[in-house]
Amino acid sequence: MKNFILLDENAVYFEAKFSCDNVIFLSLNNDNYFITDARYTTEATELVKNCEVIESSNLIQTAKEILIKNKIKKIVFDPNDFKYSTYINITQDLKTKFVAIPSFSKQKRIIKSDEEIKLLKKAAKLGRAGFKDLAKFIRKNGYKQTEQFLFFKGIEKMSQSGKLDLSFDPIIAINENAAKPHALPTSKKLKKDDLILVDAGVKYKRYCSDRTCVTSANFEKLSFKRDQKFKNKKHQKIYDLVYKAQLNAIENAKVGMKASQIDALTRNVIEKAGYGKYFIHSTGHGVGLDIHEFPNINSRSDVIIEDNMVFTIEPGIYLPKEFGVRIEDTVVMKNGKAVIL
Repeated sequence: MKNFILLDENAVYFEAKFSCDNVIFLSLNNDNYFITDARYTTEATELVKNCEVIESSNLIQTAKEILIKNKIKKIVFDPNDFKYSTYINITQDLKTKFVAIPSFSKQKRIIKSDEEIKLLKKAAKLGRAGFKDLAKFIRKNGYKQTEQFLFFKGIEKMSQSGKLDLSFDPIIAINENAAKPHALPTSKKLKKDDLILVDAGVKYKRYCSDRTCVTSANFEKLSFKRDQKFKNKKHQKIYDLVYKAQLNAIENAKVGMKASQIDALTRNVIEKAGYGKYFIHSTGHGVGLDIHEFPNINSRSDVIIEDNMVFTIEPGIYLPKEFGVRIEDTVVMKNGKAVIL
């Protein structure tokens, strides 16, 4: 792509190896411009790669001047990336034609480099350690704690007391609250043999991890391992079914398949068992600099799966007012097969 403009922090980071919350990035005939304000120019000058850093108190005006000076006839932008007011300001009194290509930066990032996969693997490893620390805390001190308090502890343990950024706010949900895929924490207290769902992730050098575990609040043995034993027979039945669906996709996903075929690998298992209507989201999503990237692993996606694509496999069953189970791992396609990061 010859000429494009970016405002999104992660998209800019991918191009320049540095980003901030006030930047316009221009790539024009392979010359790159990182336009930012005086708060960031020192760091930008030290850290950006293959870019001219331009300090400006009016980023839009400076970007327009560069476009005029370079006689740019056409430039690609992502309409998801622009506020309407920014778009109006930047295109006003300008002969350059702005061509909308939604999510073009995410499309560029769909196949990860080996270096990116190393970073994603490290993020996953750090995330796993966070889950271990959280399990240890819940074993010792979780009894009768509220979801709100456990949510706070989830942030502390996953982030290693603030050393790491989180990929997203964790989800920590007990029993019927776990039947909401994106449950908010409540004052509900954790009791013995409750079902508890935790969805969390951390960032390493800006690259995200993402994992969901479900366990039984057996305070002597509580862990987030995949082999789980529940006192409640229905908890056990649904857990085993979701895990079977997830393993079916991980073991049978192949390069050359459509994303929709991987979605079918989880969905068919759950539908065959009669719980299809309770699996209310897609099987997965890409993971990288953003927590939600391409490819989307859903029933409508014709994207052909390739080596070095990274995505989640996370089937779930949500029984309203009872409980929910989701089991999620992030996988990378390597040598034609899915490997858990």
